[in-house]
Amino acid sequence: MLATEMLMNEHRVIERVLDCLERMAEIAEETNKVDAASARQALDFFAVFADQCHHRKEEEHLFPLMEARGFRHEDSAVGCLLDEHSIGRRHVRAIAAALDALHAGCPSAAHDFADRARAYVAFLREHIAKEDAHLFPMANRVFGAGDRQLLLDAFDDVEQEHAHAGTHEKYLQLADTLAERFQVGRTALLTCGCGCGHHART
Repeated sequence: MLATEMLMNEHRVIERVLDCLERMAEIAEETNKVDAASARQALDFFAVFADQCHHRKEEEHLFPLMEARGFRHEDSAVGCLLDEHSIGRRHVRAIAAALDALHAGCPSAAHDFADRARAYVAFLREHIAKEDAHLFPMANRVFGAGDRQLLLDAFDDVEQEHAHAGTHEKYLQLADTLAERFQVGRTALLTCGCGCGHHART
């Protein structure tokens, strides 16, 4: 399996939790209530699984290797997508702020949560689509066999750091739990023969 395929698998898991967050926003609009516990779980997922693990693989390994192969940061898709990671973090903080306001009793907080959640869902879906449709194919075209193995090894190091604390499995299970709670279907993932439960789920 290519390293970019591993990232695409993670995208499918992230999209499932985005679907859950979107459903939470719909419920908030319909009832003026928010399942705050589930929303906090989703934000925790995005902070740890999507950012600390997935984005770390891209920012510390994929993007620098692409730049080393001729993709300039200032005028390439790499720089744009890296900036979008920062924008995504601001979206997550904005949703968390809406939840804090809800806890404080702000009457408009549920609708604010819905608006901010929907904005993040739309933003991250578009970001994922750019990477899947454009960035990853470009990377696959310029990387040689040595580059591909280098990325696989680097990604494995990131995986192992999280695996020692059971982090990956915890957040995969959380994605499943949220999907079941909000009746969100699963998306089939690409499979690999490495035996890691992370990339072999369907």
